[in-house]
Amino acid sequence: MSDTATLINTGVTVAAIVVLIVRFRLNPVIALVLGSCYLGLSTGLGVSRTVEEITTGFGDVMAEIGLLIAFGVLIGAILRDLRAIERLVDKLLKVFGPRRIPYAMALTITTVLQSIFLDVLLVISGPLARGIGKRLGPRGLARMATALAIALECGIVFTVPGVGALALAGLLHVPLGKYLLFGLVVVIPTVTVAIAIMSVLFARGWWDPAKDEMADEVVAAEAPRGGPGTVAAADLRKPPALPVVFSPLLGALVLIATGAVAEMLEWSNPVVAFLSSPVVALLLGLVGTCLIGRRFMGQPAVESALGSGLRDSGQILLLNGVGGCLAAVLAAAGLGDILGKYFSAGTWAPLLLVWLMAAVLHIAVGSVTISAITSAGLLAPIAPSLGLDPVLIALAAGAGSLFMVHLTSNTFWLLQSLLGQTTRGALKTVSVGVSVASVVALGPILALNLVL
Repeated sequence: MSDTATLINTGVTVAAIVVLIVRFRLNPVIALVLGSCYLGLSTGLGVSRTVEEITTGFGDVMAEIGLLIAFGVLIGAILRDLRAIERLVDKLLKVFGPRRIPYAMALTITTVLQSIFLDVLLVISGPLARGIGKRLGPRGLARMATALAIALECGIVFTVPGVGALALAGLLHVPLGKYLLFGLVVVIPTVTVAIAIMSVLFARGWWDPAKDEMADEVVAAEAPRGGPGTVAAADLRKPPALPVVFSPLLGALVLIATGAVAEMLEWSNPVVAFLSSPVVALLLGLVGTCLIGRRFMGQPAVESALGSGLRDSGQILLLNGVGGCLAAVLAAAGLGDILGKYFSAGTWAPLLLVWLMAAVLHIAVGSVTISAITSAGLLAPIAPSLGLDPVLIALAAGAGSLFMVHLTSNTFWLLQSLLGQTTRGALKTVSVGVSVASVVALGPILALNLVL
């Protein structure tokens, strides 16, 4: 098949996936598999080869990140039921004070709490952020809503074990420890600078409480309730100290980072290599979190939390896996060789194209995770031809997938209702705020390109 025909069929595939998800409300998992089937058949792979590539692509991604996603979600489910988030936010407010709390809360959420399922994390942290916002003055709600939106969305794609970060690392074959280190280099300045920019805009009159905030009684009526499985405060035998609660998860991340540093320094030790492998490190983190949960909640409550976490992880696992289906079919169709003729790694332009591709997909589909996974699937076959470090391609795709969180996003409406914003207010804090972070992230990514 000619190069032109392959490119046309690839474009039709992406457009069809978007239409199926947006127009016909088809589940993204089904839409991505259907798109993979069409692409394989239309590019001449044949029935047997198409099916083989789809199943192999799914299996390869699951082998790389499936256990990591499951372990991360299960850790988050127990932390949720230990009421770790509420207590952590309260502690941050006491330590940093009202002026710095948007930054402290955002950086904590985007780095430490990414093992917690997004919707659960949002339902718990949203009312806390709104309560803090009332104490910060007339623009307090705007600052907290923006900080929370930026933290949640950036954490998904930049921070291990965020589901988007795991998918991008898996699809582009980036060592997870390396992604963890470089993701932190990108996410910390991105979140800080983006919040600062938005704070300046709000200080100059861009926020009108009368038009951008809802009345308290309206918020109480519209805000969703917390999910099932949450343990009441009275059910905890004794609240564990916060360092104790988070020590297994932090220990797991330190182990993964240690492995990445050892690899970069070309230092090998079998014990360190075993313990720092992401699967073993997160497994140890899960075991430690379970022991803490059993000590302070009891075994039945831990089992309930694990059951809830397993239910949450099902669609996440499928969605990440089908991203591998599309990537495998694209590679088999020869897209990497075709596009490699038109890309040059001599400049930073390829990273901007990666960012733009993910941004366009996100505007069309309305999901950060789906657009990140789809763009990574499209980019995986051409990554070698770009001549860039795959971690930069993954981070650029993650940054682009943040652009313009808007009315088609479930996260947008949760942030709007839980934070007590009108739709106009949410467009400012969520859509504009996260888009600012998407653009700001290009700075550290392009800077990393100069040193890698």
